[in-house]
Amino acid sequence: MMDKRYTRLKLKMLLLVVAGTLGALAAALFLWEMVVDGLFQDPFARSVLWVCQNLFGCDEAGALEIYQHVFRNHKGTWLLVGTILLMLGAFYVAMGRFTRWLDQIGAAVRQVVNETGETVRLPKELRPVEEDLRSIQRTLGGRETEAREAEQRRQDLVAFLAHDLKTPLTSVLGYLNLLHDEPGLTAEQRAKYTGIALDKARRLEELISEFFDITRMDFRILGGNGEPIQLSILLEQLVDEFYPAFAGKDLTCRTDIASRLVVRGDPDKLARVFDNVLRNAVSYSVSGGQVDLEARVDGESVEIAVRNEGLEIPEKELTNIFQKFYRLDQARSTRTGGAGLGLAIAREIVERHGGSIRAESDGRRTSFVIRLPRAEEETP
Repeated sequence: MMDKRYTRLKLKMLLLVVAGTLGALAAALFLWEMVVDGLFQDPFARSVLWVCQNLFGCDEAGALEIYQHVFRNHKGTWLLVGTILLMLGAFYVAMGRFTRWLDQIGAAVRQVVNETGETVRLPKELRPVEEDLRSIQRTLGGRETEAREAEQRRQDLVAFLAHDLKTPLTSVLGYLNLLHDEPGLTAEQRAKYTGIALDKARRLEELISEFFDITRMDFRILGGNGEPIQLSILLEQLVDEFYPAFAGKDLTCRTDIASRLVVRGDPDKLARVFDNVLRNAVSYSVSGGQVDLEARVDGESVEIAVRNEGLEIPEKELTNIFQKFYRLDQARSTRTGGAGLGLAIAREIVERHGGSIRAESDGRRTSFVIRLPRAEEETP
């Protein structure tokens, strides 16, 4: 589309030059025929004779000879000279127009670079350039907005992470100081306080690990180069491991996993994906609800869906929740979430495996749908 638009612009410029050239040639022929051989032949000849006689002192015969030798006998030469002069004039006019166009394009580019906020406007002949500059202007504006949002999320992350780290750290220090300063504690009390401190320390470790995983993880493209993975078995094992988490919120987990689902990739990283999604489902499910895990073949892909009953996610937030450091629940809760990196990590891993992940919400249930390229099962 862009090539066609610029081709039309080039044709317009070429036609302008050709039209100027042909116009100059036509004007030269017209003037010569009118002045020398046409209606004005006699007045033109008389003017030449008068100049020769009165300014150069020639007699009538000499003036006629000069007219004959200079004009009549060199008609083609004068026609050529006149044509060249007119063509130079037409070229000058055309170049003046091109120069104005270049000045206008330069001013528009500076307007875009300086981000003045004014809409780019160019003559209709330069409409393709105007459209492209407006597109660049919109792109730069969008990137600036994204940069501001990313900076805001980064600042929020620092505040959120400081809060999340401080809370368990304060608890760890408090219980350790209590154990250190109170020698008279009973064995049961010491065991209780030690267990609480240990749980808070593990929570602290999880938060730090989640924060650094997004930068430390090796996100090479893994899909076709990884090892075959029995996804059916992997998902069933993860569901078994999540049984305590489901029981803790009185959740029921219903599974519908097709047998012999095979994909290629890194099993540890894919396990991390489903672990993050299931953990998110548990965290944001209503107590006593149901979590569904379905996996099936869909054409050349394997589709895995995790659904839970919980609060509705606004449509505009369905894509934002996969951004780094983004949290749907801005009210900080160290119990229900970390630094907002779990789903971002999941998306990075899935996309490096040649797949995709999306979120859906119908007001009552939230679904995370993951698609991965299907692989053929290898015979041992």
